[in-house]
Amino acid sequence: MPIKGKSHADAIFANRVLPELSRADIALLKPHLVPVNLPLEMSLETGNSRIENAYFIDSGFASVVGDGAGRRSVEVGMIGREGMTGLAVVLGHDRPAHETYIQVAGGGHRISVAKLRWAIDESVTLHRSLLRCAYGFLKQTMQTALANARNKNEERLARWLLMADDRVGGGELPLTHRFLAIMLGVQRPGLTLALQALEREGLIKAGRRAITISDRRGLVKFSNGAYAPD
Repeated sequence: MPIKGKSHADAIFANRVLPELSRADIALLKPHLVPVNLPLEMSLETGNSRIENAYFIDSGFASVVGDGAGRRSVEVGMIGREGMTGLAVVLGHDRPAHETYIQVAGGGHRISVAKLRWAIDESVTLHRSLLRCAYGFLKQTMQTALANARNKNEERLARWLLMADDRVGGGELPLTHRFLAIMLGVQRPGLTLALQALEREGLIKAGRRAITISDRRGLVKFSNGAYAPD
């Protein structure tokens, strides 16, 4: 039986933000949500450029990556079915600080920024719900900063793989070593050593284009407190 006051979005959307909205709020968004495929490396936002669309991801996930002003790029956050892109718009801005692109291909729903702003202006409760989503992403970026400062590369890799698995599921992650090095902000030799450390413990199996998680519980322990579920 549906929960009174909630929408039927959970029967349609795999994204976890939309089913939490009230019937009235999902009714504002639903006519303007366009189903989309999200192929690998598709750009969703470009740093300091006007955002055209926000995306509610149903499968796969996107990485938010800082370019470091000419230095090595590094991931500052990831967005999957637990969240949405376009958070700068939710916070009253129109240009993001960093680039966002698809890291693992999937699908979702797109809404134009113009329609999203209109819906936010129409409903205080919708705006509050999306602000909670923005706060969830902020907490993730804070945890990333702590992990980068406190944890070893192999512990940070364990955390990142767990976060990716949370968004993809199934234990196998279609990831190249090049992408992983960018995500962690390390050189390829440093990534290789981190992967070998996890493999020695029997936690993962690392191929050229995929990582298989063999022992998720062990991976959580190995992360040494760096991982916290979203």
